[in-house]
Amino acid sequence: MKNILSYALIASGLLFATHTQAQSKGLSKLKKSLSAITDQNKKSTDSTTTKTTTANAPINITKKEATSGVKEALSKGLTNSVNILSVKDGFLGDAAVKILMPSEAQKVEKALRAVGMGSLCDQFISSMNRAAETAVSEAGSVFANSLSKMTITDAYNILLSGNQNAATTFFKTNTSNELTSKFSPVIDKAMGANNVSGYWNQLTSAYNNLPFSKKVETNLTSYVTQKAIDGLFVKVADQELQIRENIGGSRSTDLLSKVFGWADNQK
Repeated sequence: MKNILSYALIASGLLFATHTQAQSKGLSKLKKSLSAITDQNKKSTDSTTTKTTTANAPINITKKEATSGVKEALSKGLTNSVNILSVKDGFLGDAAVKILMPSEAQKVEKALRAVGMGSLCDQFISSMNRAAETAVSEAGSVFANSLSKMTITDAYNILLSGNQNAATTFFKTNTSNELTSKFSPVIDKAMGANNVSGYWNQLTSAYNNLPFSKKVETNLTSYVTQKAIDGLFVKVADQELQIRENIGGSRSTDLLSKVFGWADNQK
């Protein structure tokens, strides 16, 4: 059993070798979307403006600027989130998003650690997190597609919402199903390398056959997929907060400063 489960660590190492290429491909659409948004704003001739007064002078923003500003902010935040999580230890090294054993399988983990097999549990946990790190790079195209469909009403609702995670909520609502479809096959392939998922089933089946044990029927691919999506949105929410509060100068362009400065004055 020790040799069998050890293959998970070898598999995760092989999978990491493809991270950089997958990440670059997955983010290209999101970066193109950001570039298109910026160009679109420069060419805008929309004369409809919204005004507010500051201590110095009125701030005027067009509907196009408001929409483009929100999209630029979201593109930046989403790109940063994917970049953070899609590298080695993006999940594994961050306690806020690290994927642990399924709750219903913790008795299995406890039993293994009790007999000196803790390192194998760690290797198995590592393989799940490596799978998530591989899959999250697929989010770029999904987010770019969602951004392209965002309406002016959506943008204003996000911009002026009293909720600090309004944008994150918008993306959860509009992308979760597509993210699941994108992530599942990638994670299934990652977990299936060297039959990791098969060994997981053997492990849980053995535990389930023990007298008086509570049955463990976790679908490992579904579990890791959902945890990867949950972790992604943890980071998206963090990025959204930074832009809304301008933490660390997150409003790094004139457009972001103008649009979110206007939003600040609406509070």
